[in-house]
Amino acid sequence: MTADQKIEQSLLISTLTLRRAIGLIGAAFPFVMAAGGLLLGAREILDSISAYYHTGMRDIFVGALSAIGIFLLCYKGYELKDRIAAITAGAGSIGTALLPTALSDEPVGAEKLLGILHWAFAAVFLLSLTYIAIGLFTKKSATPTPRKLARNRVYRICGWTMAACLVLLLIYSVLPPDAKAALKPLHPVFVLESLAVFSFGFTWLTKGEVLLKDQAA
Repeated sequence: MTADQKIEQSLLISTLTLRRAIGLIGAAFPFVMAAGGLLLGAREILDSISAYYHTGMRDIFVGALSAIGIFLLCYKGYELKDRIAAITAGAGSIGTALLPTALSDEPVGAEKLLGILHWAFAAVFLLSLTYIAIGLFTKKSATPTPRKLARNRVYRICGWTMAACLVLLLIYSVLPPDAKAALKPLHPVFVLESLAVFSFGFTWLTKGEVLLKDQAA
């Protein structure tokens, strides 16, 4: 193996490791938040993942999202648009981690502003990841392998799942109070957020070749 080939192999391993780390943290994140909250004394799942910022799970919440953000900022991809999308998603993740959601139902002043910024960063995070899954990860060569075609199906399913969750969250946010109260026992925001974040993690685990890796010739 030549020196150039060794460098290329090292870069490939580093990229795969980065993808796997992003995917593992993302896929596990909602489950860790829910389980940790219950272990720390919560009587039920909270209304949203972001609400765990205001519990004993705060450090894990901030740490996990910050780690995802830093890993995304380090991700280079293949082209400039891959880099831009990853940086945008990374910034969204870090902003979501550091700017807490509002604690009260009717926030005012600084709490309201921080809450708006929190959800804005969260939207940027998930929208960027949706674009990465559907628009970037699905690119293929002229002769894709059967496993690559299968991976592309995973990317599209996960990407459109994230998009659907965002739309449903938006619809829920504008429902009248009575409708929200009726749905609250189902924890719709937590469920939709968890499904979106798990889909993101599953996408990156697949991209990291944990799943559907090309078979050796």
